[in-house]
Amino acid sequence: MGAMLHGLWSPGSGLLLWHDGKPVAVGSVLGDILERARFRHRAQVLVVDATGQPNTAEVRAHALAPPTAAVVLRSRLPRENVSGDLRFLAHTARGIERWVRAGRVVPQVERADGQWWVRWRLVGGQRQRAWLAELATAMPAALRVAGSPAAVLDDLVTELTDPIAREYLAHRTMTHPLLTALVGDTPLEAGSYRLAETLTQWRAGYAADEPELVLRLCEPDGEFGSPDESVALWRLQVCLRPVDDAPKPVALDDDPVLVRTAAEKLGQARKAYPRLRDLPTDPRGLDLLLPTEVVADLVAHGANALQEAGIRLLLPRAWNIAEPSMRLRVSSPAAAESTVGLSGLLSYRWELALGDLVLTKAEMERLIRSKSDLVQLRGEWVQADRRVLAAAARYVAQHIDDTPITLADMIGELAAERVDDVPVTEVTADGWAAELFAREGEPEPVPTPVGLKAQLRPYQERGLSWLATMSRLNCGAILADDMGLGKTIQVLALLVHEREAVAARATGEPPGPAERVGPTLLVCPMSVVGNWQREAQRFTPDLRVLVHHGAGRLKGAEFAGAVSDSDLVVTTYALLARDATLLSEQQWERIVLDEAQHIKNAATRQARAARALPARHRLALTGTPVENRLEELRALFDFAMPKLLGSPQSFRARFAVPIERERDQHAIDRLRLITDPFVLRRLKTDPTVISDLPEKLEMTVRANLTVEQAALYQAVVEDMMEKLKDAKGMARKGAVLGALTRLKQVCNHPAHYLGDGSPLLRRGSHRSGKLALVEDVLDAVIADGEKALLFTQFREFGDLVLPYLTERFGGSVPFLHGGVSKQRRDDMVTGFQRDDGPPLMLLSLKAGGTGLNLTAANHVIHLDRWWNPAVENQATDRAFRIGQRRAVQVRKLVCVDTIEERIDEMISGKKQLAELAVGTGENWITELSTDELRELFTLGAEAVGE
Repeated sequence: MGAMLHGLWSPGSGLLLWHDGKPVAVGSVLGDILERARFRHRAQVLVVDATGQPNTAEVRAHALAPPTAAVVLRSRLPRENVSGDLRFLAHTARGIERWVRAGRVVPQVERADGQWWVRWRLVGGQRQRAWLAELATAMPAALRVAGSPAAVLDDLVTELTDPIAREYLAHRTMTHPLLTALVGDTPLEAGSYRLAETLTQWRAGYAADEPELVLRLCEPDGEFGSPDESVALWRLQVCLRPVDDAPKPVALDDDPVLVRTAAEKLGQARKAYPRLRDLPTDPRGLDLLLPTEVVADLVAHGANALQEAGIRLLLPRAWNIAEPSMRLRVSSPAAAESTVGLSGLLSYRWELALGDLVLTKAEMERLIRSKSDLVQLRGEWVQADRRVLAAAARYVAQHIDDTPITLADMIGELAAERVDDVPVTEVTADGWAAELFAREGEPEPVPTPVGLKAQLRPYQERGLSWLATMSRLNCGAILADDMGLGKTIQVLALLVHEREAVAARATGEPPGPAERVGPTLLVCPMSVVGNWQREAQRFTPDLRVLVHHGAGRLKGAEFAGAVSDSDLVVTTYALLARDATLLSEQQWERIVLDEAQHIKNAATRQARAARALPARHRLALTGTPVENRLEELRALFDFAMPKLLGSPQSFRARFAVPIERERDQHAIDRLRLITDPFVLRRLKTDPTVISDLPEKLEMTVRANLTVEQAALYQAVVEDMMEKLKDAKGMARKGAVLGALTRLKQVCNHPAHYLGDGSPLLRRGSHRSGKLALVEDVLDAVIADGEKALLFTQFREFGDLVLPYLTERFGGSVPFLHGGVSKQRRDDMVTGFQRDDGPPLMLLSLKAGGTGLNLTAANHVIHLDRWWNPAVENQATDRAFRIGQRRAVQVRKLVCVDTIEERIDEMISGKKQLAELAVGTGENWITELSTDELRELFTLGAEAVGE
């Protein structure tokens, strides 16, 4: 026998040719290579010695790189002098070529030598794995010296696929960088890890025609272990699901290719979820046998890991993954007329539920004893955290006493106790407690009072009904509707409703003139005293309203007598603290705090005075119940429902710290459970509110003058009346228009009228009631994360308030006026429209009234009035236009009992003068007679606030 030519595939080196005798020419391709070969490579090979025993030996070999090896192995080999190992390698190379010709290759991007390269790779899949498995079985022993059959074949196929596939694209012109790199074997400059991952996923998609591994979990049947869930063994059935077919279990006597595929995929599952390793198996197949604790972890955690690896897990049909929850059942007698409050008696009990299943006492006892996260309840396997369940079950078992307690005590227990990780999801109640806790229903409806001269919107009708219910139950309340939703009208409606209800009960006839009901004290910022006064006069003219403010306010017995003859007494927060003794001597039916965030600091004199006032019912109104800290909510409740949320220290420990620092959802849920019955919160974005609101909600908001403003106002009017005595023609018109302008300036701010550069505040107090009102409105706007446009017809007033607004609300406030360049104007608009742009924008009425799109704002405030509806509407439409997705609130500010309010009434059609042609601006005012001007301009008695 002549010399024999051998082949060896060495990962990292390629094809090694070696011989066991003198080299021979064995064909054209090999012959050419062998003639030039130097055999300088040293390799460990398997040889048979003289006794016929295989041994390893070191030989000299010639190494061929993969591209050359691909050509050599696919060339025609001679029938003689070529060993079986070299023929096996050639057979494998021709198999790779068949896969390439069949199109079962895809490009991959790989990182090597600091650059990205595009390489062809076999798609993979079941058929290719079966082919490789057959090759591994048939691999000659001589080739196993370089490693395991699987490792040798994997490297061989990986290295030869690319040059073989590349031959089929030779001499083709490609323009795309990826294809150019693929054909020309050049680096890909645009390569990245993301591109590599994308192509890998694409390759996986090409292999989608192979069957999918499905693991089916089967309930214990007693075949392996006990049927008791704590010690039973669950079968994890290994199935393959062909494309468009149902999963089929794999048995050992199935097609070897299927068995091998299933075993390989099961190995991938074990790699993804290691707890499947080292488990007992069914001797008849690949199925795994799982103890209960592994089953629980498999469903809780392993399912996600398997899913990420593309492996599906099927659970038994009677399987429920349930989250435990608590349900509170409250029982109470029907409400007696007038009263329950915090001293009302009730009883309550807890229930524990898993999903929709409410557990019995026996089932809870079983959960306490259980050692597994899986338990069979009523024919279903239920999975839940046994430690959490046991803790909740013990808690419920300890609270089965139905002994009546007070509402205050029950809420105290709810605040003090908790079960971690078990939320309270449902509260049901009967009797009077149902009116507090059953918030998913509607309160007992209250008809709109006859004496209310307004049409309530549906959400306002619901608010009136809720307020009436809370008052009847003697429970304090917080009406926390968004700004602009009409808290004022709802409270006025409540007062009229109660008086008409008392009258109806007393006479047995339909509501008539209101019978005596104790007076309500309403405390509000000075800036809105006039607004309450005018809204009451407008909508509830039969209510007797007493305004308690100003230097000449009533004292002692005179005040007590006036209070007894009043239905509503309006005062300010400043006087609440100053006149605390006087106010506390009265017997109030109700105390109402408007803009109740003024007592958010419970330690202030105002907050202490509010809590000290005696009253049957307490009501807080605020659009921002929490601005910065949860302590503010506790302060509001300390007024409305004293001691409901405990001391500042206990509230901080139970709620403020867990919620503000740790975002503890269970603390949030517990606080909501306690406070929800006493808070009515509606947002402008609520579906039930949106449907009720017009797209543009316009309102006139009134402010009182300060004493300084009133003095200046009176001086301007007297000066004008003096000039009118002898003035005629243009001089008369000039005197009227000049006075009108000066009065507007006075109403804006004394510093605006005086022009003396004096500060806007004096010793921390506002000199202008209008600016104080603007501050309150903007506080609420910014707290809600919204934006506002502020229009003034006076550039100098804009210059005056701009530094104040900037300092008060932080950040820059753009001021668009006629002196702003076009580029600067465009920059202001663009900046304001951004989500992170300033929340406020100041505009002069002329420069900013047209041609701008400022839909980022949904609040418009007219600081002073042009008295031309068309001009004002044009300004408003900077926000109310196409692109605006929220209801726009428009506030037109006027000062009480001044020319501003009187002209507003004229334009609104409340007096005969509304028929005048006011559309041309303010010139029509000059045509009035002197008596009419005196009536229009003269300051009213109710204009001044403290």
